[in-house]
Order: sequence, then C-alpha cells, then structure tokens
Amino acid sequence: MTKKLFYNGDILTLEDELYAEAVLVEDGKIKAVGKKDELMSQNSDAEMIDLQGKTLMPSFIDAHSHFFGYANSKLQVSLEDAVDFEDIANRIKTFIEKNNVPEGVWISANNFDYNTLAEKTYPRIDFLDEVVPNNPIIIANKSGHNGLVNSLGMKELGITIDTPDPEGGVIFKENGKLNGYLEENAFINNVQRVPMSSTEDIMKAVLEAQNDYASYGITTMQEGMVVPLLADLLAYMAHSGMMKIDYIAYVDIREREKIFEKLQGCINEYKNHFKIGGFKTFLDGSPQGRTAYMRTDYQGEEGYRAYPVMSGEELEGLIEIALKENMQILAHCNGDAAVAQYLEQYKKAKENLNTDNDIRPVIVHAQLMGLDQLPEVKKLGMIPSFFVAHVYHWGNIHVQNFGLERASQISPAKAALDLGIKFTFHQDAPVIEPNMLETIWIACNRKMKDGTVLGEEQRIPVLAAIEAVTKNAAYQYFEEDIKGTIKENKLADLVILDKNPLKVDVDDIRNIKVLETFKEGNSIYKAQNK
Repeated sequence: MTKKLFYNGDILTLEDELYAEAVLVEDGKIKAVGKKDELMSQNSDAEMIDLQGKTLMPSFIDAHSHFFGYANSKLQVSLEDAVDFEDIANRIKTFIEKNNVPEGVWISANNFDYNTLAEKTYPRIDFLDEVVPNNPIIIANKSGHNGLVNSLGMKELGITIDTPDPEGGVIFKENGKLNGYLEENAFINNVQRVPMSSTEDIMKAVLEAQNDYASYGITTMQEGMVVPLLADLLAYMAHSGMMKIDYIAYVDIREREKIFEKLQGCINEYKNHFKIGGFKTFLDGSPQGRTAYMRTDYQGEEGYRAYPVMSGEELEGLIEIALKENMQILAHCNGDAAVAQYLEQYKKAKENLNTDNDIRPVIVHAQLMGLDQLPEVKKLGMIPSFFVAHVYHWGNIHVQNFGLERASQISPAKAALDLGIKFTFHQDAPVIEPNMLETIWIACNRKMKDGTVLGEEQRIPVLAAIEAVTKNAAYQYFEEDIKGTIKENKLADLVILDKNPLKVDVDDIRNIKVLETFKEGNSIYKAQNK
C-alpha cells in the first residue's frame, strides 16, 4: 500500500471548497481531503510531502492535440521561426548532413509558416528541387492543413499536372506546372502516405514526447486523428505498457471499421493507459491559411469565403453513425460557416433518429464561431474547445485576414462563460507546445505578440481558464467522476506549481513553473534545480 500526504501549501481543489489543508493519496486515488493535523495523526505511515508553500492542484488535461504528430516531429526538420527561404534551405541541408540521409529517402519538415518569412509567401517547387535534388521532401505548414512537396515527392505520390483536385482540397499550379503547394485534403490525404521512420526511432520519440507532456503538467492527452496507418503503432503502444499518461484517441470516422479491428479491447475503455474515445472529422481549414470556411468575405478578397470539406448531407450521415454507435464525435471547425454546418447537421441527425443520446460533440478550435451561434451550441449540448492561444501566436494574422472588429472575437470564451457553456482550451500540438500555463495566460490577457490586447471583452477570470484545462476537459472526456478536481475517490492526477496562478499578477501566469507531475499518485516528472 502506497500512501502520500501533501500539506503546507496552497492546495487548490477546484471543488466548491476551493482550498484544502491536506490531501491523502493511496493506491493511485485521492483517499481524503481535509485538515492537516487530522490527516497526519491518522496516517503516520504515509510519505509526508511538504509543499513548502508551493501549489498543488489537479493536473492538466489536454482537450485536443495530435500526440503522435508531436512525437514524430522530433524526427523531422523543424522550420519553427524560420526567417526566410535561405534559412529554410540551410536547416534542411543541415538535417540531411547531420543524419546522413541516403538518396531517395523521404524527408519531412514541420512548423512551416510563410506568414513569418521575409518573403511573405511560400517557396515554389523549383526552389525545393534545388535545395533537395535527391530526396522526396514534404513540408507541413504549422496548421497541418497545407504544405509543400518537391518534384521527387510529387512523383512518389503520383501527383501530376493532370491530377484533379480532391473534394475539399487544391493542388496548386502556376504557368502550366505544379508549383509544389498542396492545400487541405490535397495535403492531408497525401501526407498520410509518406513512409514513417523506423519503429525503434518512433518509440524513442514517443517516450521523449510523453515526458514533454508530463513536464507541462499534463496527465491526459489526445490523439486527435487516427488513420489506418497509425493504428498498428497505437496497438503496439497499448499492448507494450509504455504509456504512463492516459492517451485518448479519436479515429477517422470514415475509416472506423479498419481501425477498430486493430484496436479491440481499447474502445471506450483503457488498456495500459490507452483508449479509443470516439470519432473525428474535418469541416474546414485554418484561419491563418485563409481556408477557414466563413459566412463573410475574407479581408481584401471580395467574394472569397473559403470552402467546406464535405457536404451537409455527408456530415449528417457521419453524425448519425456516431449517434447510433453512441460514440463521441469531434469536428474540426474554425470558420463560422463550418460551425453553422455542424450545428445544423447535428440537430438534423438527432431529429432524424429521434434520439436524446448525449454524445457531447466537440467543436474543435471554434476560432471564428459567431456570438450569435452560442445559444444554439448551448441548446444542443455541444462543447467548444477553443484554440485561444491563436490570440497571441497569430492574432496579427487574424486582423489582416478578418479586420480588427471580427478578429477581436476569435475564441469567444467570455461570451461562452456568460451563457454557462462548458468549454475547454487546447494547443493542437504539434502546432504549438502543449503549454497549459501559457494558454491560461493568453485566455486571461488576450495579448498579441506586440503587446496589443485583442478582444478585451473576451478576457476571462483566471479560475475559469484553469477550469477549462482541468474539470471542463474531464467533462469533455466523460471522465468528470474520476478527474479534473481534487476530491475523494478521484484519481490522484496532480501537479505541483511553484506559484499559485490565482494569487500572482495575471501577467505573470506564463512564468509559473511546473515542479512535479503525478499520475495516479506516481511521480512522472520532476523539474531539476527547483
């Protein structure tokens, strides 16, 4: 029997009684929450953990990310914060030399964002061919919704000048030839066909990535889109027992039968910390890539509102499958037109099936959801998971794309809070790091990188931001009975912070450090030199 007694610090329970003097953990669960002297006298055999004035609170819950993509990015060329084409070329060449990449082997790069480049556009295929003449290469945009491929890559993927655009995607061409740019389904469908690294390298990257999540205080994380190619690796991870963090996966609803065959025993139940939580689908693209499906025109491009990934009828059919199989569904929606499509088709599907089944559908990102759409979101019991960190990381791009007034309302968390809507926050890793404290800071301040506030009226209190990444996220996963707060009989998923986010200046929240993370009472991360 393993006992731990935490005391002498700010113990933030997130229950009605917000603070407690002490917490007793036994066999992976919270055994008691109460007075320090009483619990100490009754449990003299427990390991005493003196918080020394630090803060203990429920660990963070990742409401949406692509954990495997985050792990795999460690095996790729990082173009994070590249400044120009020359910088991109140097990073790719250095990667090839450092890793002795043989000719003909695929090279993958990530975190490309032309908005940060001096050229303010993307390099064309001729440039890529010159930089990488002997290897196929695919470069993923930071959003994961578009990217670049050189001529060898196009040949490997079977894409020619005559290849038609797929539904919900575009193969870009210039002067009668491919220009290297693939958008939405043209990219997403093809990136899945690029061969993976060796299993040994992938598993090493998975362990490293898992430690990264733990270092951010996370004990539950998500795989936001499982395709058949990934299912075998997930099955191996589930059976190997290598996961120390709960890992919840959402499968491509169109490929569910193939994937379920490989992951039996993990559907809606944990096996070695892994389970299938439901289905995932995409309804549009990214606002910074100007592919979020909108009800109004993009700034400076009259008549252009981007486009849906699928028809309303198809979406309605997919939602009916989720309702019939009693599986949660997550839909990627950035633009307000995509949100409108989701709301309409979910309502129709429920009416068609005459069901009150509550599968807690999630609106993933919900960046440009209209304030007028929030009452219907509440009525239908849908959960917006806001990528609120966009305010800081791409706020200036949203102003360029949508104008200041519209951009100020991205991720309308305060409006949702005022209506009593349960919402969550996420980072969509590997788009950005799964840094929960940064996200809380952004939600409360709404500052852009230049320090300007974007949408002051959508700022929320610190406690509400914390709840979005703890108790609300537990609710999103149907796990509110076992996670999200410090309460008797819940899992001892805990984090120690060097300061209490409710007691520091709101502008200092992002400087708070994660000192230690516990999963079911076991320490899975401890900061050095704390």
